[in-house]
Amino acid sequence: MNDISDLIKEAKPMYFSRKRRRKAIKAGLATIVCLLAFTWFNPYSYNSYNEYDYWTSEIAYIENGSVVSDMGLPVDEYGLLMVV
Repeated sequence: MNDISDLIKEAKPMYFSRKRRRKAIKAGLATIVCLLAFTWFNPYSYNSYNEYDYWTSEIAYIENGSVVSDMGLPVDEYGLLMVV
């Protein structure tokens, strides 16, 4: 009988330390799940742009010439910097 009580006294701190560690792990996982759920279901706003306007401005930029040629540097027929 005395041996059993000694074993219980020896195992008691280990049992409670494992119990605390499991609670901490569960709390951490619950926090991560809550954060992921919040970011998943939270409606976020993003900057939308009109795709037509974007491409028309890009086409106009290409048609107007090269920035390199505007700087007075030598360019080839594609508007790229030509190495002399």
